[in-house]
Amino acid sequence: MSHNNTAHINGLVAISPIAVFLLFYLVVSLIVGDFYKMPIAVALMVASAWAVIIMRGTPLSKRVEIFSRDAGSSNVMYMIWIFLLAGAFASLAKEIGAVEATVNLALKYLPAEMIIPGLFFAACFISLSIGTSVGTVVALAPLTVELAQSESGSIPFFVATVLSGAFFGDNLSFISDTTIAATRTQGCKMNDKFKANLWIALPAAIATLVLYIFIGARVSHAELINDTNPWLIIPYIVIIATALMGINVTVVLSLGIVTAITMGLLSGFKILDLFGFMGAGIDSVGNLVVITLLAAGMLGLIKAAGGINYILSLLTARINGQRGAQASIAMLVSLVNMCTANNTVAIITVGSLSKSISQRFGIDPRKSASLLDTCSCIVQSLIPYGAQTLLATALAGISPVAPWPYMYYSWMLIGMVVLSILFKFPRHLNKRA
Repeated sequence: MSHNNTAHINGLVAISPIAVFLLFYLVVSLIVGDFYKMPIAVALMVASAWAVIIMRGTPLSKRVEIFSRDAGSSNVMYMIWIFLLAGAFASLAKEIGAVEATVNLALKYLPAEMIIPGLFFAACFISLSIGTSVGTVVALAPLTVELAQSESGSIPFFVATVLSGAFFGDNLSFISDTTIAATRTQGCKMNDKFKANLWIALPAAIATLVLYIFIGARVSHAELINDTNPWLIIPYIVIIATALMGINVTVVLSLGIVTAITMGLLSGFKILDLFGFMGAGIDSVGNLVVITLLAAGMLGLIKAAGGINYILSLLTARINGQRGAQASIAMLVSLVNMCTANNTVAIITVGSLSKSISQRFGIDPRKSASLLDTCSCIVQSLIPYGAQTLLATALAGISPVAPWPYMYYSWMLIGMVVLSILFKFPRHLNKRA
């Protein structure tokens, strides 16, 4: 067997844990017609075990060490802190009545037909302002679930609305990690990348907003919740205001918890009861923590086995022309994002290679940066093991794939990326700046 064939087989084996995960989770769920029958943690555990088995030539203790190192990395631990704080705040806010008070205020002053487009617009605005999709989910997900229940709407649909808006800002914001990574690796200014990115993201967002307006027109107004204390909205005002100020999300959540405890005490709750509410919220995200650890460890083994290097070499082997080069950049960051479940890490991983492809085929760095950021955000919004989706669905108590069919913005964004490559727009980027 030739060296190339051996490398090809080894590469396929290296990325096979993702196929095992998809087989066990998505395929089995589709066959039985119920995404709640196959726990995502079980599917990830099987895929992780497979990742350990296939990594031959390495002692078992070393394989376990690689898995544990990546599962316990600083980025993963940071996400787990956010999950725990979010769970505590969501449960506390719900039990003291802050969610009901906020929803009541929204239903009182916002027309029913504008609830859905209003949620999408709010998520777009907040994420664009704070530059993080996770922070947007933290701020809006609990309210979204309560609004869906008040409107007798589909919780997955409402959650998908917020997730879509969250990734709009994650893609475009000047202070987003993905924007910073994309512009630095490609060597262009943030405002130039923003203008180029608007040609792709804005039409998709406008089309999605119009669709939500049509859908919202069929929504009937829900009954107001009786006997709510309007002052209980203060914890959510604190959360959204501090998030818009660009404060770290862990600090935002901590301030929200302190405010909610204060409002709970003023409303007559005992301090031990409030701690009990927080404990229940932390317990509710326990499965989410397990899923995050398993996914991070499995993806670490894939990288160590050469899976990401195989993807990079495979997609750069047969590039032909500008369209092919742009498509390769889009596919590179998308596939690496699937293997890392982190859009910023994916951009950094393929950034230098993408810049080399761009220089070789005369692609404007503003366009390559736009493709990197947009495509990584698309994949991050659609994979069921992405941090944003896991957090939003955990807070909503639904399957991580439940919002998938309703991610209209992501689907439209895919269409815009394809059109931008086929027709080479924005046109002014076809000439090097």
